[in-house]
Formats: sequence, C-alpha cells, structure tokens
Amino acid sequence: MIDRAFRLIPGLALCLLMAAPLRAETAAARAAREAAAQLEAATLRMEQADGARDRVKALSETIHAYEAGLAAMRDGLRGVARRETQLTAQLQSREGEIAELLGVIQTIETSSPPVLMLHPSGPLGAARSAMMLAEVAPGLNARAETLRADLEEVQTLRLLQQAAAGKLEEGLSGIQEARTALSTAIADRTDLPRRFTEDPMRTAVLISSTETLSGFASGLSEIADGAVIESRADISDLRGDLPLPVEGLVLRGYGDRDAAGIARPGLLVAARPRALVTSPTAATIRYRGPLLDLGNVVILEPQPDTLFILSGLAEVYGTAGQVIPEGTPVGLMGGQTPQAGAILSLSGEGGGTDRTETLYIEVRMDNSPVDPETWFRTGKGG
Repeated sequence: MIDRAFRLIPGLALCLLMAAPLRAETAAARAAREAAAQLEAATLRMEQADGARDRVKALSETIHAYEAGLAAMRDGLRGVARRETQLTAQLQSREGEIAELLGVIQTIETSSPPVLMLHPSGPLGAARSAMMLAEVAPGLNARAETLRADLEEVQTLRLLQQAAAGKLEEGLSGIQEARTALSTAIADRTDLPRRFTEDPMRTAVLISSTETLSGFASGLSEIADGAVIESRADISDLRGDLPLPVEGLVLRGYGDRDAAGIARPGLLVAARPRALVTSPTAATIRYRGPLLDLGNVVILEPQPDTLFILSGLAEVYGTAGQVIPEGTPVGLMGGQTPQAGAILSLSGEGGGTDRTETLYIEVRMDNSPVDPETWFRTGKGG
C-alpha cells in the first residue's frame, strides 16, 4: 500500500496535494547533509596539506577533520534510519486510512465535471452535496497533506542513504591516504629539538630487568646515551584542562577494577579503530615501543617529574628524546576501519558500538600514580 502511494504521488493533480509548501528539512536529513559537507571540507584540507610548511600539523588536522566528518556521518545515518523506520511504521499502521483516501482521490480524478454535477435528487440535491463537500474538503486536504509530507520525507531519507554510500567511500579513502602521508611526514621530520639520544642496548637491558611500570619509569634516565638536557617546562596552569589524547569515551576511571578484578590507577578510554592519538601538550618523548604486557606504549614528559603514559596503540610515532609540540601525533589505535557497506548496514543501531579500541592513560608524578582526571577534561559532570 505504501509503495502504491509512492507511485500515485506524481499523478495526484488535486490542488489539495500539490498546493501545500514542502515540509522543512528534518533534523535527521539536515545532520546527514552537514556531515557530507564536513567530509568535503576534509578532502579540501587534504589537497591543501601537500603545500603546507608544517605537513605533520596539516595532515594531523586533516585526519581529525575526516574523523569528525565520518563520525557525524555515522550519527546522521543513525538518525536517518531511525526516522525512516518510525515513518514507515506509522504509514503501515494507517494503511486503511491511506487506501480510503487514495480511493476518494482517484474517484475525483477519474470523474468528468458533468458527472460530478449530476445528483439523483436534482439541482437541490446537487447543491446540498456541494455544501457537504465544502465542509469535508478541509479535513480531506489535511489528511492528504499529512500523507504527502510523510511519503516525501521517507523518499528523501532513502535518497540520502543512497547518496551517503559514495560520500563514505570518499571519506574512508581520504583518511587512509592522510594516515599514510602522515606516517611518511613524521619519519622525514628533522626540525624537532632533542633532549637526549636513546641507547637501544640500555633500553633493552632496562626492559628485561623490570617487571612493573613503576620500575621502568624510575629507570628512564638510564636509556640515554649521555646526559639528558634539563627541562624547565611547567604546565601546572593547564592542569585539569588538557584534552584527552584521543577522541573517545571514558570506560573506566582511576582505581576502578578491570575485568580481572584488578584496580588500575589510570583511565580506560574507548576510541574508534585507527583513531589518531596526539600529545595533549608540548612534551618530551621519554619512550615509545612495546613494554611489559601493555602493548605499544608512549611515555611523555610534559614537565620534570611528570609522566603521561599511553598504552594500547597499534602504531607509535616519533623518537625517544624528541621534544614535540602540543597536538603532535604519537600513534594510531588498532583495529580495522569499517567499510562503507558495514557502516550503512549498522546505521540503525545505537551509538557507541563503533568504539571498539581502548587507550589506557596513566599519569605519574614523582613516580607515583595520580588520578588522570585531575589533568584531563573527560566530560564528566559537564
């Protein structure tokens, strides 16, 4: 019945269907269109990054733009799918009303004017019928307009979903290209100051001789080939206002127990696959690479006797000893970026299900763990 109504819309010549203005674009449709615009802007950023003086910064901003655009597209498609499902269910529940309305419309459309004017009771009956029709017309007009608007909206939402597939493909291809270019740009970078040069042999000895993160952190000065240049950095005024290194949601807080029942002195943040991880502030890379049972780890020193420890990355960037600016990429999360078809097929599901990777964040001051939420903005209570 709903498909029949779709087919009949072009042929409904009645002014009661065609004279009404189009319904304003719904929030779901508007969100999907805005997300497509974000992806287009990210593509433009990618083109401009080739000529940027600081390619690492430009490519980082490009990846963040793609991440934001793809996330907005996922959310927009969820809204579109929910709205379409809601409308379709409403229309299906009104099939009887729709059939009656279409019957009346088709009867009026197929009847010639002389036939419509005839009445068994003669001119008086015709006049009375005309008066009754005048009274019924506003209600019929309202019902027809509601049906027309709902069917138009469903049709628009379906077209948006079809168009989204192409935009998603372009966005997923663009972000992968940007990640590859970023990895090359970081490897080619030679303009960063260094506080020390790492000795690989000493690092290997330290790793093999320690069994805890605390033990490794206390021996970091031993991995340098020579003295470590003193740092006078002070970010005390930024405490409590630093962004998380990755865009995500806090799953577990400081001191909460993990699945094994062990209380961990850090935050566990759920992030999307292949999300970019950046330094929340200017810092020295004190270590990067595999460590203990933590997977790939990046240890940042933003000021003396303070360490930001990030673990759970699939790839790590930079070199131990480098002093990096705020926002510098230090790695990528693991997992596989879903293809456009998978995103579209899951668009009707609830939000948050695509944050399948986890980043563990620990903050140590004077080699003792402190609550990371005293340093980072987590959005709690906001």
